[in-house]
Amino acid sequence: MLNFLIKRIAYGILVLIGVVVLVFFLFQGFGDPARLVLGQSGDSATIQNVRKELALDQPKWKQFVLYLNDVSPVSVNTQQEINDKQLKGFFIGGKEKIGIKIPYLRRSYQTKQQVSEVLMDALPGTIILAFAAIVVAIVLGIPLGILSAIKKGTWLDTSSVFASVLGISAPSFFIGIIVAYLFGFVLHKYTGLYMTGSLYEYDAINGKHLALQNLILPAITLGIRPLAIIVQLTRSTMLDVLNKDYIRTAFAKGLSKNAVVWKHALPNALNPVMTAVTGWFAELLAGAFFVEYIFNWKGIGKTTVDALDNLDFPVVMGSVLITAAFFVAVNILADVLYGIIDPRIRIK
Repeated sequence: MLNFLIKRIAYGILVLIGVVVLVFFLFQGFGDPARLVLGQSGDSATIQNVRKELALDQPKWKQFVLYLNDVSPVSVNTQQEINDKQLKGFFIGGKEKIGIKIPYLRRSYQTKQQVSEVLMDALPGTIILAFAAIVVAIVLGIPLGILSAIKKGTWLDTSSVFASVLGISAPSFFIGIIVAYLFGFVLHKYTGLYMTGSLYEYDAINGKHLALQNLILPAITLGIRPLAIIVQLTRSTMLDVLNKDYIRTAFAKGLSKNAVVWKHALPNALNPVMTAVTGWFAELLAGAFFVEYIFNWKGIGKTTVDALDNLDFPVVMGSVLITAAFFVAVNILADVLYGIIDPRIRIK
């Protein structure tokens, strides 16, 4: 188990290094960051000063080394750099200090605010949305999959399979537009829901207040694809388990159908489903970008799209790194949980 965990962490680190290389060469070499900071009105002397401050006057390889030093949890910095960048961590040494720190994602071109602060302010909205979506998928998907397996060959089975295929095939942004227009505009008088809105709203009377109703439509939209997959996966695993010898033995002993399905078949059928659910949570975090933008939901996705619109590349680069880190961490957790949930699986 320990060797497996070490290997998975090593693979995860390699993936993150690959992401760092990709985002740096994709965004650092695109356009003139100094011009993006100052706008078109900046004079040449000021632009040169900004280029020097951002190390844009250095060769590309050195710019990459400096960026890697910033985003790495282990880095070498001078005391002046520690103060200027407001690095948080533990440093030791003389003129050049080595330390363990919170990765420094640099500052926004537009607001001059630290990228980590911008993203940490938006991250809770994305996590809440992804969690709500996976809850919707589990609560609806598992019962529908079980019902489809029990009623195999009936119109209920055919309908659920057809609907799940549509749910898997339809893009999230298309579903989002349809759901927002239909339930947030056309049927607004009956649903009381709006096309756009975030977790918190502001008004002159109540000030900042929680608006959970704004979570309903984006959560349903984001949850449709995992819901469809959970329905199909639950159906297929249940059908496989129901054909096992011990299930036939249980029926032969006179146990009721409900007892056989819920007490004997379902626990064994849920192992691959729960593993898929854990993995899908990571994908929902990454897949929330367009859903957040469509519903104007404050999260990392909307923040990233807005940053792209404003050419605020440090925010985009930081968003990609944080999303990749969550994806790697959750997938490692999924692999570990699979070994715990199903003791028949031996992880070496």
